[in-house]
Amino acid sequence: MARLSRARTLLALLRAGNLRARLRVTRDGQAAIRLGLGAAALDTGVLDALAGGPVTTAELARRVGAVEEELLAAFLRVLAAAGLVHDDGVRWSLAAGGRAVVGDDLVRASYEAFAGFHTGLYRDLGTVLAGWSRRRDVVERGGVIARVSAAFEPFVDAVLRETVTAGAPRRVLDVGCGAGLQLATMLAAAPGAEGVGVDTDEDAVALARRTLADRGLAGRARVLRADLRDLVAEETPFDLVLLANIVYYVPVGERVALLRSLAELLVPGGTLLVVTTAATPQLVSRHFDLLLRAQEGAMELPDADVLVGQLREAGLDPAEPRRMAPGTPLVAVSAVRPG
Repeated sequence: MARLSRARTLLALLRAGNLRARLRVTRDGQAAIRLGLGAAALDTGVLDALAGGPVTTAELARRVGAVEEELLAAFLRVLAAAGLVHDDGVRWSLAAGGRAVVGDDLVRASYEAFAGFHTGLYRDLGTVLAGWSRRRDVVERGGVIARVSAAFEPFVDAVLRETVTAGAPRRVLDVGCGAGLQLATMLAAAPGAEGVGVDTDEDAVALARRTLADRGLAGRARVLRADLRDLVAEETPFDLVLLANIVYYVPVGERVALLRSLAELLVPGGTLLVVTTAATPQLVSRHFDLLLRAQEGAMELPDADVLVGQLREAGLDPAEPRRMAPGTPLVAVSAVRPG
């Protein structure tokens, strides 16, 4: 009888229509709950507090400054259901999922970014469309953006090492260096080279300096919080300049001027390597383009072919755009200064 009842229920669901859409929205809703849950576990300090070892609910409440102890216990039960914490009946501790969030900064930064400004874009889109305000994520969340960008490192690393090996540069420059990962890669691939990293965000500069120090490269590099125009006036030419995931922050009408300034920083025969997410029909590309267009300033993703034309206009000799990873909109364009 129970089997017949289940069959009738399934048939009713199939006849209702839109079954696929209903299943998808349920799946997406659960993913959204997990995302918000992980972000809340970090924001409240619960996961970091549990990193010190198992504690009772009362002790955890004292550590995180929670007054509503029963509400905290209910929150912990949700975290346990999601596999982030463990309850032995007396004390709470980190589960494997919670240890991954606490121990992996990319995982932590991803929770902060995707539960924060990435989805906040859609919660606030009505006010942006109405012209009331523009978003300031790029200005205010530069540190988190730099940390999340570490996810691209494996894709960029091979192209960057290949470029460094082929050119054997003595001086390298990373414009918009973020966490300093690519600058560190260039210096590691060219043991005799010196490097400069530049970023306008204070948090990103601090992250880059820490990255270089942790990898034993601080003696061969400087990281400056500066504008590119100041750099043009003060620095001697470079053999290799990297512009990774930066060009889309520059208004389209100003990109040729930027590329021309970077060309002036190169020695004759030097290389400018532009790495960027490009405008494609893919969801992640369309989302990122919308996020940029909603910011203060005229930001948008570049079309790869248009970018090649802008590099030529800036006086450089560009190669064809290179797709860096199957299924992603990430591209690299290498351009040489003639002479």
